[in-house]
Amino acid sequence: MTGSALPQLLRPRALRPGDLVVIASLSGPLHTAYEPDREQAVVVLKRMGFRVRRAPLLEAGRRRWWSAARPAEIAEEFNGLLRDPEVRAIIAHDGGQTALGYLDLIDFEAITADPKPILGFSDISLLHLVLYARTGLVGFHADLATPGLGGHWQAAPAARQAVLEKLYSRLLTSDEALGALPAAPSWKCWRAGRTEGRLIGGVINRIVLAQATPYALPLERFDAAVLFWEETGGQASHVWSYLQVLRHSGILDRIAGMVVGIPYAIDGLDSPDAPPTLREIVLDVLDNRDIPVLGNVEFGHAGPNLPMPVGIRVGLDARERTLSLLEPAVRPHSMTEPVG
Repeated sequence: MTGSALPQLLRPRALRPGDLVVIASLSGPLHTAYEPDREQAVVVLKRMGFRVRRAPLLEAGRRRWWSAARPAEIAEEFNGLLRDPEVRAIIAHDGGQTALGYLDLIDFEAITADPKPILGFSDISLLHLVLYARTGLVGFHADLATPGLGGHWQAAPAARQAVLEKLYSRLLTSDEALGALPAAPSWKCWRAGRTEGRLIGGVINRIVLAQATPYALPLERFDAAVLFWEETGGQASHVWSYLQVLRHSGILDRIAGMVVGIPYAIDGLDSPDAPPTLREIVLDVLDNRDIPVLGNVEFGHAGPNLPMPVGIRVGLDARERTLSLLEPAVRPHSMTEPVG
């Protein structure tokens, strides 16, 4: 795929009150113990003003190995949701380990014909990257339904819940740029600098996996981009290795900035016998690449997620610890053509 063949940015239509949002098992199963969290996610979405439905595969206790169903079954349901004009947004119930099994079964033409917000992270970040590569679709790297809206959100202080609910509502319904995301004391300047560029990223292991498939993002997509990533589980050495893969692939030589999420359950960080911090690992691999790096931003597995729309232009100022969405993630409701 050459630079001239890259698809235009494809924004979904803005949602309106009463629009239908479907919670779907796009990867992992719904364990019976988490059915109350799934129900609470419905409460949150309804409070935002949407109708909510669960997809048939989202059945408590239903599973096939580590998945909600066979990859072909998940793809069939996913494609049905993409083709259904009543469905205006899809939010993944949870992450998992299944998206790689059905990338070749996705109806990309249905996405181009009727783009819809698809929300989620973890394994779902693989879908965002692939759909952005193939169709230009803005990917809503945002909280999952069950562990996110129904879990982490409920454990957060009431004021934080209100901020997130307003932020997500604006993200899905407003055709105006959100501007600066609400910063927190955890945000740290790991390398000073300012830049603007398109936001691309997800779980770092999924970025690496996506780039190993025929559905990889062309390297041109990373030119002057702001790469965001996070990781959960595994070893600190694994993170270092994933970053080395991005270096070898040329991605780190193309990006203009980096935003790193709060690490979660990674062995070997800050321990007495293995002292590197995540900051030290990142700067070690970046070496003399003088780009701004903002660390410990709230997206990923560590807790409630700030939305990180894949493909949207952002402004990053690491020294001032600001990250701003410079354009909307959705197009005006009356528009029918993709927005470039």
